[in-house]
Amino acid sequence: MSELLGVAVLGAGHMGADHIRRLDRAVSGARVAAVADPDTARAEEAVAGVDGVSVHAEAEAALDAPGVDAVLIASPGPAHEEALLAAFARGLPVLCEKPLVPDSAGALRVVEAEVRLGRRLAQVGFMRRYDAEYERLKSLLDSGRLGRPLMLHCTHRNVASPAHFTSAMLVNSSVSHEIDAARWLLGQELTAVTVLRPGPTSNAPEGLLDPQFVVFETSGGALVDVEIFVNSGFGYQVACEAVCEAGSARVGDERTMSVTTAAGRSEEVARDYLVRFADAYDREVRAWVDATRAGRVTGPGVWDGYAASAVAEAGVRALEHGGRVAVDLAPRPELYA
Repeated sequence: MSELLGVAVLGAGHMGADHIRRLDRAVSGARVAAVADPDTARAEEAVAGVDGVSVHAEAEAALDAPGVDAVLIASPGPAHEEALLAAFARGLPVLCEKPLVPDSAGALRVVEAEVRLGRRLAQVGFMRRYDAEYERLKSLLDSGRLGRPLMLHCTHRNVASPAHFTSAMLVNSSVSHEIDAARWLLGQELTAVTVLRPGPTSNAPEGLLDPQFVVFETSGGALVDVEIFVNSGFGYQVACEAVCEAGSARVGDERTMSVTTAAGRSEEVARDYLVRFADAYDREVRAWVDATRAGRVTGPGVWDGYAASAVAEAGVRALEHGGRVAVDLAPRPELYA
């Protein structure tokens, strides 16, 4: 493909606007051809200064706009299933931000629709697979130098949660990244979930169970624990330590810029995911554009998105009802073997 890949971006909120900027300024080989958002004024603001973009209130109108070759879905999770199925019906390659679909039944319908096509069309936006530190950890674990993985210790902290955040969303929105990262790093499925609840921080809104301590069991006998703390007040911090039979390795502590003044020395702390994972998002979208232009689909797919939704659902049941909850996964289709 010699011409630029024309991308329809669905959703012009925080994430969608950042992807519009990325496609226009940071990634070669692609251009923003259309944008859809029910708030067309917000969409117009997001594409200000970008040439040749049509703005639509409806997702399907953007998919049918002239020059659209592929779709980037950055709309709220409940809108994903309809958008994915519409893209599949048009044969359009997709990069879909997580979650693939919030509920596992809907995610499984997307899996079944792609299986009926007989080929992969969609990649799911689990950007930690494109973070340089996480990639190094994956390579180290795959090499076998540290022996069999026994445990993953994960930390996921935000400065503050959005106003709409619920206790369940700590698991099915925030921890979904650790769910995918653990499956990818270990090459194992997550088979059961337990959620422990310390006393809520005074920084959390009334009724929000924050922080939480989530423990996953895996098909290979490893344990994965996640500290999720979305109202820490002090920064966006993500780290992962793998403990294996012959050693351990930790990522996420990479030093940032150090500033020295007369008042002393300080280090910058990332305030949100778009800062901490800016390079990972660039690399993810660049890889998707390159693969799409070459007629391929790489990276995490709809099966990974379905598995994450199924594990997260089990985690929410564990949070709400207590105790250990087993993960119920459908059989994996041959397309994703």
